[in-house]
Amino acid sequence: MPPYPPLQHTDPEQNLAVQRVRAQLPNAVEGTSSHREQVTLRVYKEYIVEVSQFLRDDPELSFEMCLDVTAVDYPMRPRRFDVVYHLYSLSKGHLLRVKAAVGEAEEIDSVTPVWKGANWLERETYDMYGVRFANHPDLRRILLTDNFEGFPFRKDYPLAGY
Repeated sequence: MPPYPPLQHTDPEQNLAVQRVRAQLPNAVEGTSSHREQVTLRVYKEYIVEVSQFLRDDPELSFEMCLDVTAVDYPMRPRRFDVVYHLYSLSKGHLLRVKAAVGEAEEIDSVTPVWKGANWLERETYDMYGVRFANHPDLRRILLTDNFEGFPFRKDYPLAGY
């Protein structure tokens, strides 16, 4: 017998945050999924700030904290990157993953006005993947030197560098 109970499948449509966003901003939702009991809400990039403000300000949800902003590179897709936000509600104790697809030549709006802590997280995502955040207060490299060529977390970046 395993030491832990087996993970149950989580229906993302039963998640309170998904239900509240679908009710309030139905045009913003592209889809939902779950994996290992963690729910992912996929939104269109044009709505990321509006959805973020709603998730933070809705009294039933209260996602006060943006834990992480990162990206996943899918070089063969037209919208190459998934920008991934991990949100946490300190007061309610729940977690949500939000994703938005962005093309290589596109920008996504910064969520720094919603969560000030997203500032450095977005800079790191820009530095490693090259994802540009519109209206970011200080979008520049944070880990690599200003003259560094390329974006090392992209799948087409050479393992030994250029």
